[in-house]
Amino acid sequence: MGFTCGFVGLPNVGKTTLFNALTQGHAEASNYAFSTIKPNIGVVQVPDKRLDEIHELIPADKKTPTTMQFVDIAGLVKGSSKGEGLGNQFLGNIREMDALAHIVRCFKDPNLGDEGETPDPVSDIDIINTELMIADLEVLEKRKQKLEKLARSGDKDARAQMNVLTQLIDALFDNRPARTVQFDMAVDQAYVKSLALITTKPVLYVCNIADPADTDTEAVKKAKQYAESEGNQAVVLCGQLEQEIQEIEDLEERAMMMEEMGLTETGLHAMIEGGYRLLDLVTFFTVGGSENRAWTVKANTKAPQAGGKIHSDLEKGFIRAEVYNFDDLVKYKTEQAIKEAGLFRLEGKEYTVKDGDCLHIRFNV
Repeated sequence: MGFTCGFVGLPNVGKTTLFNALTQGHAEASNYAFSTIKPNIGVVQVPDKRLDEIHELIPADKKTPTTMQFVDIAGLVKGSSKGEGLGNQFLGNIREMDALAHIVRCFKDPNLGDEGETPDPVSDIDIINTELMIADLEVLEKRKQKLEKLARSGDKDARAQMNVLTQLIDALFDNRPARTVQFDMAVDQAYVKSLALITTKPVLYVCNIADPADTDTEAVKKAKQYAESEGNQAVVLCGQLEQEIQEIEDLEERAMMMEEMGLTETGLHAMIEGGYRLLDLVTFFTVGGSENRAWTVKANTKAPQAGGKIHSDLEKGFIRAEVYNFDDLVKYKTEQAIKEAGLFRLEGKEYTVKDGDCLHIRFNV
């Protein structure tokens, strides 16, 4: 699995429509709050032209792209952190995600009433972010209460954890998400991770527009500026159009429609690229034999851990990795030619896997 991305946002901003477009699913989309009661889950293949080229140059029995999982979580409302609108249930769903795609309405919709006619993306974003921060504050305050007595007794671990909690709480009271607080020590970082705070998760802001020509409206600009101020990514999509495109089964007709609308890529591509940048992910390949396959790992992953993504035995019994890069395969066409050019390398346990690497892992258990 590449990563798990949860859709969040206010009701009626187009989350379910966009979810259906990206996953070709059939979740219910309605103009009323909480049409999504249980989260809709869709696993999609990550399109990668490099895997297609590999499969042409080195045939295998099958070709398997890496995947990512989208989760459509019901719309949050003001007061969700206190249980409004089934908020506690939805906040629990969000905690399980690797990243969040915050869908922001950047289109006018008279069906939503007077208050929804003119989009105000910054106000909408603030409502969601405030609810997420309040939910995290409650978690931290409860942890702090449990630790206070132990810390006063002189317990070193408890005192260190109290220091971490205090910094996080101060940030949230200052209207800053927990991800803005940086900790240098690995033990502190591990403790923060164990807290499963929602606002530590990276956020991809998705500006949902009504027309593909509306990519530079005032609402879109404001949403992008907000994302930039946080150091987060933002992409612009027309959810309704994306769904219409995905409903066209004939690939040639789909391509023609995209060309007519001036689209060079689908929204899926834009979201995946944004998500990969957000989570600092890279793709490597295993090539030949029964399967050509793409795999996703975090940047700076060592070769044995990359092997562990394939099978735990490859990590436990790792001996070495035979490595070359996709670009070399495109240039030289065969593995033999890559070897003759001196670009087929043997790497050990400390090798850091690069994006586009093709790996043959040797192991013994």
